[in-house]
Amino acid sequence: MKSLDELNELKEKVQKDMKTRKSEGKPKVIVGMGTCGIAAGAREIMQALLDEINKRDLDVIVTQTGCIGMCEKEPLVDVKLPGKDRITYGGVTEEDAQKIIVEHVVNGNIVEDLLVAKLEE
Repeated sequence: MKSLDELNELKEKVQKDMKTRKSEGKPKVIVGMGTCGIAAGAREIMQALLDEINKRDLDVIVTQTGCIGMCEKEPLVDVKLPGKDRITYGGVTEEDAQKIIVEHVVNGNIVEDLLVAKLEE
């Protein structure tokens, strides 16, 4: 950090990220952030999701959860669109995170090659 402008830019980015993480009544993206998820790169996946959501100016809830017992499939990302089944994706990379936002959240299409589970709600 070398200037007040850089600090203000960082502040705006963090505020936008936090707004994205706290919205209610919207499509929801959940990242597995248990120790197994973090060790597999979940923090980077969370940031990639937030970056893509913010780039597209989408109104989406982004939250995290602990371990759900599928450690071998980490990093895990769930997508829950209003009125649709909850979809779990596994082995997600940063590129996959962008694909999930574009294909599933924006266009409503399940990314079949990353699909781990489909939970009816």
